Amino acid sequence: MRTAILLYEGFTALDAIGPYAVLSNVPEMTIDFVGKDLELKNPDKGFTSFSVAHTIFTAPPPDILVIPGGAGTSIAAQDKDILQWVQDVHKSSQWTTSVCSGALILGAIGILQGLTATTHWALQTELEAYGATYVSERFVQHGNIITAAGVSAGIDMALHLAREIAGQEMAEVIQLMMEYDPQPPFASGSPRSASPATISLARQIIMQESEQEQKEQARL
Repeated sequence: MRTAILLYEGFTALDAIGPYAVLSNVPEMTIDFVGKDLELKNPDKGFTSFSVAHTIFTAPPPDILVIPGGAGTSIAAQDKDILQWVQDVHKSSQWTTSVCSGALILGAIGILQGLTATTHWALQTELEAYGATYVSERFVQHGNIITAAGVSAGIDMALHLAREIAGQEMAEVIQLMMEYDPQPPFASGSPRSASPATISLARQIIMQESEQEQKEQARL
């Protein structure tokens, strides 16, 4: 079985690496990082770069497609080549999945129209502009389409996929090997539990990062 993880300028690293860490433990799984070209891809926080194994024009057809989100998603969601590739892959994939704002790319090709879906909590309006109904869940599945909420939810979604592919026992083994047992030191991981001040500051930072990413890509 083969998984393709789409990388583009300004993706969020954990959106890609979370599912990679899970799915790379599924027996007989091959994972490819795929980009529009073979240039190194820089995540939205900078500090490092990621190489891609194939371009969208040469990548082997995957059984699973993972689309991460990030500050650069709004630009990727307007790239005709990326959208065409995602649309083509979706026609033959067993699962087409997104993490965080990656759902906006699925929305841009029209496959979320009329469905419930999830994304980062701060992007509810943007998601619903594509005809989807936002729900506050860690992940939402409709047939072979799975959308995951913000960033860390990609791990949950990938564990669900591991269960679908390799069974409950193997998925639990993978969870244990990763020691994925979230017990955060405070309860601000959701707008349902975070304070209004925390939500406001988070929205401000997200907006600033998105604007900065757009400026940096405009200079390329």
